[in-house]
Amino acid sequence: MIRRICLPTLFMAALLAVAGCSSSPKEDPNSTQAVEKLYAEGKDELASGAYANAIKIFERVEGRAAGTLLAQQASLDLAYAQYKSGERAAALATLDRFIKLQPSSPALDYAYYLRGIVNFNDNLGIMSAISRQDLSERDQQASREAWQSFRQVVEQFPQSRYAADAKARMDYIVNALAEYELHVARYYFRRGAYVAAANRAQQVVLEFPRTPSNEEALYVLVSSYEQLGLEQLRADSQRVLEKNFPNSRYLRDGLRQRDRAWWQFW
Repeated sequence: MIRRICLPTLFMAALLAVAGCSSSPKEDPNSTQAVEKLYAEGKDELASGAYANAIKIFERVEGRAAGTLLAQQASLDLAYAQYKSGERAAALATLDRFIKLQPSSPALDYAYYLRGIVNFNDNLGIMSAISRQDLSERDQQASREAWQSFRQVVEQFPQSRYAADAKARMDYIVNALAEYELHVARYYFRRGAYVAAANRAQQVVLEFPRTPSNEEALYVLVSSYEQLGLEQLRADSQRVLEKNFPNSRYLRDGLRQRDRAWWQFW
């Protein structure tokens, strides 16, 4: 059977043939050289702070170099550019996709580390906005997710160049989370919500026992139980405070004498 070809198709084919004869061959945009050149342009845009342009270029590199190490690097650079441009959700989605699709990548430690950085910086200023937002409304999920990502770097890649910094950030996050819970306990105590204050202070004691916030958390427990008339719990909490912090400033002048000045300050 003879295949019928419409005239418009023949016309276009003729035009293409003429064009091919009258000009030099164009560089294949999918060639290794072209893709590497495109990637270099993306790095230049990233270095200059032109994050929107860098994002577009790295997305193109991902598609053209699919299945190569260059595509993996472009994905990580894309996530970094998204993070720097304030697109936190997009950066996390890019990193989650990378981690899922590239479980044996030599850059997997960096992917986890960058994921931690994105969440860490999103919630780094958890103390800075206290005056602008009620503490009971704040969510520390980003900090917890950052801690988890850094933990994966430390545990799965102990020799990684990012491991030491990840460990330091983990310690910071734990202290910050404990301080946040303590702030919430103070918030409730100021408003006479003593049960809620005791619950949040107890969370600090149980979940973050080796943080600087532990001392005051125990004092919040003592003060809250006293306000609630729960003498046995108050006495138990005071014994723990005295045992663990014998030189505590909250014990120095006597617990009951310090109560009023303490909660009014906060």
